[in-house]
Amino acid sequence: MQLQFKAKDRQAQTLRKWALDRTGFVLRRMTWQVSQASVSLIDLDGPRRGVDKRCQVAIVASDGSPVVVTATARDWRSALNQALSRAAEVLRRLFNRVKDGRREQRVFIRQERVSASGLGQA
Repeated sequence: MQLQFKAKDRQAQTLRKWALDRTGFVLRRMTWQVSQASVSLIDLDGPRRGVDKRCQVAIVASDGSPVVVTATARDWRSALNQALSRAAEVLRRLFNRVKDGRREQRVFIRQERVSASGLGQA
């Protein structure tokens, strides 16, 4: 799984290692189903205070389907945790839907016993 980090703000850059570690930790059980994950941290209104830290998590599943989740909070850690929990839930639902679809498509074939005369009996 490839992890990418994007941020223009200096404070956000200091969280690079933590954000990548946290993303890897949350997606650790889904690594075989996820080919790429990208984390973007954005400060919406610059140095002013308030609920203005946005985190966008973009994930590309192994089947090519994209999942993009955005969360806004007072600080980047909260925004990242919210976005990752939402993304993990969306991925879980996506993969369960695929798995359930496969179960419905199965066709069970009856085995026939072949007698000594060569005629099949059910």
